[in-house]
Amino acid sequence: MSKTIRIGTRDSQLALWQAHTVQTQLESLGYDTQIISVKSTGDLLLDKPLYELGITGIFTKTLDIAMINGQVDIAVHSMKDVPTKLPKGMLQSAVLPRANTQDILVHKNLDFLETHGTIATGSLRRQAQWLHKYPDHKVVDLRGNVNTRLQKLADNPWDGAIFAKAGLERIQVLPQNHIDLDWMIPAPAQGAMVVVSMENDPYSTEAVRKLNDKTTEISTHVEREFLQVLEGGCTAPIGAIATIDKDSLSFEGVLLSLDGKQKLVVKKSIASKQYKGFGRSCAQEILTNGGSEMMVEIKKELA
Repeated sequence: MSKTIRIGTRDSQLALWQAHTVQTQLESLGYDTQIISVKSTGDLLLDKPLYELGITGIFTKTLDIAMINGQVDIAVHSMKDVPTKLPKGMLQSAVLPRANTQDILVHKNLDFLETHGTIATGSLRRQAQWLHKYPDHKVVDLRGNVNTRLQKLADNPWDGAIFAKAGLERIQVLPQNHIDLDWMIPAPAQGAMVVVSMENDPYSTEAVRKLNDKTTEISTHVEREFLQVLEGGCTAPIGAIATIDKDSLSFEGVLLSLDGKQKLVVKKSIASKQYKGFGRSCAQEILTNGGSEMMVEIKKELA
């Protein structure tokens, strides 16, 4: 049996770049494909911060429905946007080799770092980490796709805005006036792309599995397990990064209060073959050391 694999994607420039990347790889393996793009709720509602919308997987929900209804066969996502629990009947079929994991600051000048400044970001994780390091600064909400956010930065009197470096590199809009925020812990699975398929579609699932990168799959599994246990979704300041060097896996995870004043960190290493359950144990350590109380406060403040 063979068929044309319909690739579902959001219609932003970055999402389409990701879908075309998967299309190229599948077609190089001899599969026929077609790209079908849709607008997600997260792309349409730009006047509210993400956490106020109260929808887990806001950027993936529209594609989930399209898959369940049989309009598309697979979907391509930035993995950090995907809820840790997939809808019933859906499979994580491939994680592609990871790109840059770092956050960057796109700035107008850097003088403000020593005084008072205003930074734009739609991420609670970035906001909390920035305020932890620069408590005298102000953080404003910034929404939209990459190009929209770059334009908003240019049009407003802010000093800078925080972006994922991978996204700007992928669509070749990384400006020269940026610095790497090597002190900022990225979102779980930042820089990774994931492809999902349906359990009842073995043809598409088998095709997509050929694209899987085991190293990225393991590191993102640990990070997302950490996130899932902390019950973060995209509504709490949670960062996590796992790196694999030969047979060793190193992990750093962080949970912060919304104002950045409280910060809980876990740093550990383990043999990479023992990765299952490692993210969970790191999260439990955070919860035991004050994280449970912090999550209660965060949920109360966001309610």
